[in-house]
Amino acid sequence: MTAPLAGLRILAIEQYAAGPFGTQLLSDLGAEVIKIENRRSGGDYARTLGPYFAGDATQSDSSLFFQAVNRNKKSLCLDFTNPEGRKVLHKLVKGVDGVANNLRGDVPHKLGITYTALSDVNPAIVCAHCSGYGRTGPKASWPGYDYLMQARTGFFHMCGEPDTPPTRVGLSMVDYMTGTYMALGLLAGVMGARSTGKGRDIDVTLFDTALSNFSYLGVWALNSPITPSRLPRSAHPSLVPCQLFQTGDNWIYIMCNKEKFWPLLCNLIERPDLLEDPRFSDFPKRFTNSDALVNTLEATLKTRSTQDWLELFGSTIPCAPIKTPREAMDDPDLEETGRVETLQVADGTPFKVLSTPIKTTGLPESHSGPPLGADTQRILREAGFSEAEITYLIESGIT
Repeated sequence: MTAPLAGLRILAIEQYAAGPFGTQLLSDLGAEVIKIENRRSGGDYARTLGPYFAGDATQSDSSLFFQAVNRNKKSLCLDFTNPEGRKVLHKLVKGVDGVANNLRGDVPHKLGITYTALSDVNPAIVCAHCSGYGRTGPKASWPGYDYLMQARTGFFHMCGEPDTPPTRVGLSMVDYMTGTYMALGLLAGVMGARSTGKGRDIDVTLFDTALSNFSYLGVWALNSPITPSRLPRSAHPSLVPCQLFQTGDNWIYIMCNKEKFWPLLCNLIERPDLLEDPRFSDFPKRFTNSDALVNTLEATLKTRSTQDWLELFGSTIPCAPIKTPREAMDDPDLEETGRVETLQVADGTPFKVLSTPIKTTGLPESHSGPPLGADTQRILREAGFSEAEITYLIESGIT
C-alpha cells in the first residue's frame, strides 16, 4: 500500500519546534516535506541546539532536538530574499501543494510567501502560517513562544498545587498543538484546492491554540462566575474521585470519570460500605464531600503498593502509576511495540526517536532529519534547473 499522503509536496520555511513538529506529522505519513533553509545563517536554528547530540556535535544533523521534529524531511538551501532566489522559489512553488511557515506574523508578507504573493505562480497553492499572534493586528510583529502563551492564557494558573507559584506545563504543548493544527489546516486547504483549483492562506497562532485548548473550562468561564484554577493532587474540576492518591510505596492516579466505576472501585478495595454512604451517592455529592471521600480512600490505598493496586484494578478501573520521564522512556514495551525506533545521522551514529503517533498501513520507512542542504541539487534538477544553472546558484550563494 502507498502512504496516505504520498504525492503531497510541501515547502517548509520553518525553525525550532511548532512548525517542524506539524510538518513532521505530514512527512511521517508520506508527504514530501522540503525544508528551505538559508545556508549563510546555518539553516534551522534547531540544528545547533544542544546540549545533546548524536555523534559529532559540529555536524548540521547531529542535534537531537533537531532530530526530534525533522524526521523524514529533505533540506534545500535557498536564499530567496533577493530577486534571483525568489525566481527559484517561484519555480519550486509551481510543483508543490503548499508552503508552510512558522515565522513571526509580519514576516510572511515581507518574504512574499502569502497566497497573494504566490497565487499568480500557482493558483492552487496553500500557504499555511503558524505565528504567535497572527499576521494582522497590533501584535503581528510580536515574537511568540510557547511559555509566553501559557502565561498569557492562564495555563500557569492551572498547573501545580494550590498556594504555590504559577507553574507552566512541563512540555511545550502549545507548540505541539499549534503545529498539529497547522498541519490539519494545510491538509484541509489542499483538499479544497484539489477540488476547486484555488488555494488560500491558512492561519493558526500559538495564542489561539492556547485559548482553544481550554475547551470546556473556557466555555464555563465565559458563561458563569467560575475561575478555572488549580486543585489539590491534580484533581478533576468536577468529577470525584479523579486525582492523585498515595499508596503504600508511591502514587497512583485514579479516574472514576463515569458513575459505573464508583461501585466497582468500592468493591475492589473492599469498602462496599461507601456505597451506602449518602454523602457519596453521585458525582455532585462526592464533589461536595470530596475531602472526606479522598481521605477515606487514601487510608485504604496506603495499605498496599501501587503495583498491587494496578494488578487488582487491571482493566476495570481507569488508573495509572506515576512515572518519571526516564522511567517512561526506559519501558521495554516501547521498542517492542514500535513506539521507539533507531535511526542514524549522516556519519552513521545511531540514535533513538519516538515513532509517529499515527499508525496505519503503508507508512514509509523512517529516516533521520537531513544534513543542511543535503537534497538541494537533486530537488533543483527535479524542478527543471540545468547543471549550469545549479552550479551558478551554488557559486553565487543563492543555494
